[in-house]
Amino acid sequence: MPSVLVVEDDQFVRSALIRHLTEASYTVRSVGTALEALREVAHFRFDVVILDLGLPDLDGSEALKMLRGITDVPVIIATARDDEAEIVRLLNDGADDYLTKPFSVEHLSARMAAVLRRSRAVAADDPPSRVIRVGGLAIDPLRRQAELDGARLDLTRREFDLLAFLAGRPGVVVARKELLAEVWQQSYGDDQTIDVHLSWLRRKLGETAARPRYLHTLRGVGVKLEPPAPGAPVAGPGAHEPSS
Repeated sequence: MPSVLVVEDDQFVRSALIRHLTEASYTVRSVGTALEALREVAHFRFDVVILDLGLPDLDGSEALKMLRGITDVPVIIATARDDEAEIVRLLNDGADDYLTKPFSVEHLSARMAAVLRRSRAVAADDPPSRVIRVGGLAIDPLRRQAELDGARLDLTRREFDLLAFLAGRPGVVVARKELLAEVWQQSYGDDQTIDVHLSWLRRKLGETAARPRYLHTLRGVGVKLEPPAPGAPVAGPGAHEPSS
């Protein structure tokens, strides 16, 4: 069943959405702030996000930009604002649809179904892909699945995109600018975004920056992924980066 993240600070509206979506056989998680939403999409897979703009910690339009920095999950804006210029701007910034409050649950369900159909159609149109193997890593771009030594890796969308892109170029040093352009679809951005995702990815690969196995950072140059050297130490799943 499709999974939904509801980002809404109004407890009454939030409860109503959770109740309706649960009754409609969606798996629902909910938060009331932008920062909580970012944490959720970084650690869980969702099929769609319903995002309110009037959040207490960060305006939803800024939250949308930050979400787009870490995930390509479809986002439906749900807000009382009805300014046409803002609607156009939000759609251009990466929103997949826009609903103005108040709206009926039937209207929301129809919009969600349309967004999910488009998302699945894009996935179905993707050409067949081969499994990429680098050392003990096996990455299936079509199924968006990755395994390490036969064990399934629980990766976020952006973590998978980053791993697949690097694995498709084993042993090649990829510049951060290229990672931003190809993985994040951004012509410029903060290097810290890449560092954070690399750190999360390393933990799931059982390594650290100080004791790398697959992911190697060349300071001032870029990042490369290659098979581990024979006898390379294994830090274990969930390994923590050393404090600087």
